[in-house]
Amino acid sequence: MPEARTSCHDLTRWKKKPPVRRTVSQICPPPRQPLTVADIQPGMENERLGVVRDSMFQNPLIVKAELGKPRERSCSLPGINFNYGLYIQRQDGGVPEAIGHWNVFKQQPTCPHELSRDYIAMNRGAVKAGLVTARENFHYRQLNDIRISDQDDRRLKKEPPSLPPNMTFGIRARPSTPFFDLLQHRYQQLWVQEQKANQKAIKLEKKHKVILGKLYETRSSQLRKYKPPVKLDALWHMPHFQKVGPHLDTFPTEAHRQRAFKAHREECAVRQGTLRMGNYTHP
Repeated sequence: MPEARTSCHDLTRWKKKPPVRRTVSQICPPPRQPLTVADIQPGMENERLGVVRDSMFQNPLIVKAELGKPRERSCSLPGINFNYGLYIQRQDGGVPEAIGHWNVFKQQPTCPHELSRDYIAMNRGAVKAGLVTARENFHYRQLNDIRISDQDDRRLKKEPPSLPPNMTFGIRARPSTPFFDLLQHRYQQLWVQEQKANQKAIKLEKKHKVILGKLYETRSSQLRKYKPPVKLDALWHMPHFQKVGPHLDTFPTEAHRQRAFKAHREECAVRQGTLRMGNYTHP
């Protein structure tokens, strides 16, 4: 009997369990609503004393996390009639709009401008009337004020350029891609041939190039070279400072100065210090 029970237990363990069917509310749960005063129960973390408002539970800085639950950070949603996003009023050009009216551009009102005077026509009329003086022309222009019409565009019109009858307008079509050259690696072969030709030319250049040995100069060859003397330009000094003597002179004569410097140079090897003016190294 125990063996039969164990065998039945193994069969039930390896038997395929039916799939658990979840409801729509489990797959897509409703949106989480913020806490309210009615949801707060005694003993909860967010229980407060005094005046309690629903807005207090919508502030994430005040709301505390319940024990074993994440902190709820949610806001109340607007009503069902609220439209999210930016509403853009536009006309899609449907059939009702096409039947009702046509979307045409309204002509902008033109500003009336004064027409320019046609002096050629007025001068021609004055000559035909026998008027030649300036005063007569002035009176004639006041009586016969002829203006250039906007409708007369013959002066502005130009003859169309003469073009060949078989001329094609537009942008020239791009040449077709050489697929056969790409499949046959034609460009690779051309590049390899070019590299081989360049290497061959470099080898020929190195072969014909004469390598000269290093020349050594002797003492006599160096002496034979003439070295022109370099004239050192004296430093520029201001003229009014050239004849100014020293303000302090501790030596009575120049001979005493030279004698002191000579003694200093002789004792440099046995004195200490950077300038060799300190104590003697050996007492």
